[in-house]
Amino acid sequence: MNGPTAERRKLSRSFGWLALLGTLLVIAGIIGLIYAGVATLTSMLLFGWLLLVGGLVGLLHAIESRGTNYFWLGVVVAALNIAAGVVVIKHPEGTAEALTMFAALLFLTGGVFRLVGSVVVRGPQMGWTLLQGAFGLLLGLLVLFDWPHSSLYVLGCFFSLALLFDGLGLIAIGIGGRRIVSMVSERLDESVPTADEPITTPEDGQK
Repeated sequence: MNGPTAERRKLSRSFGWLALLGTLLVIAGIIGLIYAGVATLTSMLLFGWLLLVGGLVGLLHAIESRGTNYFWLGVVVAALNIAAGVVVIKHPEGTAEALTMFAALLFLTGGVFRLVGSVVVRGPQMGWTLLQGAFGLLLGLLVLFDWPHSSLYVLGCFFSLALLFDGLGLIAIGIGGRRIVSMVSERLDESVPTADEPITTPEDGQK
């Protein structure tokens, strides 16, 4: 009995750590929404370091695979990632402005395509598609009209919202997982006979 009980406790503790990690992400997301400018610069620096580290790792893989047909392609891709990472780390504000402009154009084009597509197709989800298109179009226009000032908070808000929703998801998984483990443990404990209860067998029933 100690083995299954220890496993259930370990599983419950793992779900608890998952919920704790979700709580930390939620707190980080809320702080990021309050200080959106700091969150924007932080996300840009993280993005730059990810590009730089990914480029270095890709370069090492390319060196290990020298002599193959993909060697020079790997070297070029790794060099581009390293160069992009260096640029982002050195100029996080300019990178934020460029990415904010790109995001605004994505919202605009996505909203226009959804609006036109919903009117042309007229499917069963036409109202929902129209609402999504109008929201994307409005969001793109708001970001574009306030550019480059919008680059100070837009990416930080997106980054913080991603942390917030990911944290809420982890909290839900952690709490739900612990409840399931607790319910399963209670069922297993109820099905195991105690020392005072005799264990009946089919032969005892026939007697």
